[in-house]
Amino acid sequence: MGGFIVVSVGPARRQSASGLGVDSIAQVDVLGWLEDQMNDSTKVAQTIFVIATLLLVRWLVLRAIHGRLEDSASYFRTRKWMAYVVFGIGAYSIFTIWTDRGTSLGTYLGILSAGIAIALADVIENLAGWAFIVVRRPFKVGDRIEVEGRAGDVVDIRVFRFTMLEIGAWVDADQSTGRLIHVPNGRVFSEQISNFTEGFPYIWDEIGVMVTFESDWKRTEEIVREAMAEHAPDTSDGMIARAIRQAAHHYLIRYTHLTPNTYVTVKDSGVMIYGRYLVPARQRRHVNDQLWRAILDAFAAEQTVELAYPTIRNVIQDPLRLEGDGRNPD
Repeated sequence: MGGFIVVSVGPARRQSASGLGVDSIAQVDVLGWLEDQMNDSTKVAQTIFVIATLLLVRWLVLRAIHGRLEDSASYFRTRKWMAYVVFGIGAYSIFTIWTDRGTSLGTYLGILSAGIAIALADVIENLAGWAFIVVRRPFKVGDRIEVEGRAGDVVDIRVFRFTMLEIGAWVDADQSTGRLIHVPNGRVFSEQISNFTEGFPYIWDEIGVMVTFESDWKRTEEIVREAMAEHAPDTSDGMIARAIRQAAHHYLIRYTHLTPNTYVTVKDSGVMIYGRYLVPARQRRHVNDQLWRAILDAFAAEQTVELAYPTIRNVIQDPLRLEGDGRNPD
């Protein structure tokens, strides 16, 4: 039968094991060990001295560099790193005071590594995100991406964060706001990232034109098609097709119809004609503007087409006439 350990809690320090029928029994008096440690006034005094000394040194160092660091961000980072250093030295010193110096180094290193991993979890995650961005290249400087609901052009990639020049927000239609957005690199593992320009620098855009039910919707569709044929990017030269073939080497992209097209549907307020076309990601607003100008000019010259908008119609009938028809006016 294999041996086991008996933990004895009480005043007894040793107990006979002859009647237990086991190979060996190691007895540990837990409370007695704790009492021995706490009664050692030297260790308590050393611990207080270490803590007080480290806090004093930290205060003196920060006081000395405070006037030399004009940048508040640099001073903030220095304070953080000083806190990490003081914590590490203090933890090691206190650990060696209360444990066996000869056998505790390996255990201490394990505990210290776990503590650092927990304390610097975000830093390690951002560093791993930077390595992922550099190796796998989900985006690069110059790409237009969207992350966490924010879109922009990537203008810088650093070890712990990347920077975007924001588009959209309060500005309509994918134009720059002038703000810089700093995103931690670790977001590449936890957030969905949309890339507007990777591999295939075109996106599909749509323009929706709603006309009244009384309008000639077929003529409206012709106007939308004519506007797209004039102002939408030309897809007949093969440049877009070549770009798709190049992107297909890395992604399963299959577009068989690249020319502009129209779709018709019915809404509550009228007939909706959608024009769908390919456009470079950074020219969407310009092309949309040109299309609307052409469509509005064409509508102004048409007598059978009228733009629709939400309306309310009230039909009032004569109650006496309803009563004469045998219908209840109520």
